[in-house]
Amino acid sequence: MTNPSTEGLAAVLWDMDGTLVDTEPYWIDTEYAMAERYGGTWTEKDAMQLVGNDLVSSGVYIKERMGLSQSPEEVVEELLDGVVERLAAGVPWRPGARELLTELTGAGVRLALVTMSYARFAAPILAQLPPETFRVVVTGEQVANGKPHPEPYLTAAAALGVDPARCVAIEDSGTGARSAEAAGCTVLVVQNHVPVPDGPRRVFRDTLEGLSVADLAALESELLG
Repeated sequence: MTNPSTEGLAAVLWDMDGTLVDTEPYWIDTEYAMAERYGGTWTEKDAMQLVGNDLVSSGVYIKERMGLSQSPEEVVEELLDGVVERLAAGVPWRPGARELLTELTGAGVRLALVTMSYARFAAPILAQLPPETFRVVVTGEQVANGKPHPEPYLTAAAALGVDPARCVAIEDSGTGARSAEAAGCTVLVVQNHVPVPDGPRRVFRDTLEGLSVADLAALESELLG
């Protein structure tokens, strides 16, 4: 039997960094620590430039900006080491995120995690949630083209067996919003560390707190209206 509150909503596709969890400060702290370790230059503007990017692109940027001898892939692994270490002290959930996840799973809505972070970073976060909260997990090393390319969201929708046009993607960055939008999703933007411009398939909210399954199912009609 169809739940009236979820009619028309095939799945909800979640970004992770800055959306599900507020881990951006962990990345930024690690970037500054690397700059100090190697005598490189790093600024807040540099840090904000990387929000939402795929990790290899970030590795290229850090390598060039700090003048490092390591390959971009080696830069990424060192970056991940620092962030995973910080995660051991606790997972900083975004307000309302776990509550919305609980309501969505209770309503039988299919969920996917779509992150440009790697699996070893996502693992300790997923371990804090009930098993199989996300039916599909797409991480950065699983796709050839990271956000803002639509491949990550198209991959998630295909794995769930749903039409992206009937999915809501939850994002906090312009890079991620462009990816989900290009895939055909309706995008719920909850801005966090960086401003996100308007877009044709974007709806903005200040927080996930208080949002319901019915609210997400109604986003498509809000865009059309």
